[in-house]
Amino acid sequence: MWSRTQLRESKETKECGAANPPKYGDFEAQRHWMEITLNLPIKDWYTNSTSNDLSYWGLDYPPLTAYQSYFHGLFLRFFHPDSVSLFTSRGHESYLGKLLMRWTVLSSDALVFFPSVLYFVFVYHTGRKSSRKTEIAWHIAMVLLNPCLILIDHGHFQYNCISLGLTVGAVAAILSNSDLIACFLFSLALNHKQMSAYFAPAFFSHLLGKCLKRSNPLLEVLKLGFVVVGTFSLIWWPYIHSMEAFLQVLSRLAPFERGLYEDYVANFWCTTSVVIKWKKLFTTPTLKLLSFGATISTCLPSMIQQIWAPSKRGFLYGLLNSAFSFYLFSFQVHEKSILLPLLPASLLAIEEPFLYNWITLNALFSMFPLLVRDKLVIPYIALLGLFSLLYYASPNQIRVYLTLPAPNRYPYLFEALVMLLCFSQFVSLAFYTNAQQWMLLKHSVLVDKEKKLL
Repeated sequence: MWSRTQLRESKETKECGAANPPKYGDFEAQRHWMEITLNLPIKDWYTNSTSNDLSYWGLDYPPLTAYQSYFHGLFLRFFHPDSVSLFTSRGHESYLGKLLMRWTVLSSDALVFFPSVLYFVFVYHTGRKSSRKTEIAWHIAMVLLNPCLILIDHGHFQYNCISLGLTVGAVAAILSNSDLIACFLFSLALNHKQMSAYFAPAFFSHLLGKCLKRSNPLLEVLKLGFVVVGTFSLIWWPYIHSMEAFLQVLSRLAPFERGLYEDYVANFWCTTSVVIKWKKLFTTPTLKLLSFGATISTCLPSMIQQIWAPSKRGFLYGLLNSAFSFYLFSFQVHEKSILLPLLPASLLAIEEPFLYNWITLNALFSMFPLLVRDKLVIPYIALLGLFSLLYYASPNQIRVYLTLPAPNRYPYLFEALVMLLCFSQFVSLAFYTNAQQWMLLKHSVLVDKEKKLL
């Protein structure tokens, strides 16, 4: 039954949007989760029942997202109970309901993402002699005003600002040598959105590398492990008392039955499917192994570098390289997943301004087909213009797509061209950032040799 539900979800999601029944879009998904968590006992949030039809936007994120939905639901119920009432609120799109929902995202930005970014910028620029006030302000603007995150969270409508904010907080903790706090914050990020696992290899390898260089490596690893296990246990507490309940939640987090990919995503599998029909050549279990092997093998060099010679700058590159590996090669990647490589790129904007600009413009371009379906072309152009003013860039890539219709024989020609173009750019960027990370190792070896000579 689970696989049938997931298949139906993936098919209907492509055709949904505001004022478009039966599923209405991601806005309705977030609202529906508030409806479910408010009106059903916690044990039933992830279980298919007459009160919780999982084929209608069933919860498919970890428990921290469910708790967030519950608290946001309390806010909506206080001001507008009809917007989250069980059953009768399906497809609710009143002006007040929309306004309250928009406020929940803005408040999440203000309470989680903004403070985390300010924490990171403060830590990052502390001790940097070259840092000027204008440079710090520009860095803050580049992270906070990234058009991709704004369009996805406030247009397409999601709460990526929470998981990304927790990740930024964890990164800042690493840079300030507060490793236990970093483990706690990153564990929260993983429990909010499972896509945060894109960063897990970088956190794991950097922290392991640091532990191995200390006097008692085993004790250091155990301390970090205790924080991770404790955080996960606390968040999963309602579901770890029953194996059935635990597995039910876990099954919702891994949409393997949706297939290798769903839409025109600028990653390896979708791009090469123009020539190689992966879904026809291999079974789903085989494709899972292939994607897992490709993902691990491509992020392994970055991990080895950080285990061998952990450094704060190398860690930032490691985050980008790890996220790129997952985006390019993992199973069931979405267009909006490019937000994950984009985050560490924005954190590196001072050191790699051209790289950040390049990734942002390609990320924005790669998401254009999705945002067109969401009728976000005007906000897209406005935010692209704002970013261009901030960064003194003037991309003209989208003009043809906006004015020239695709030929009848190839209705998805432009989506395919966007995918092919962006995939080639992302691969080039991944090679560049891996090379940059390994150059740090060469630099550290030279420094060690100079110290020995002295």
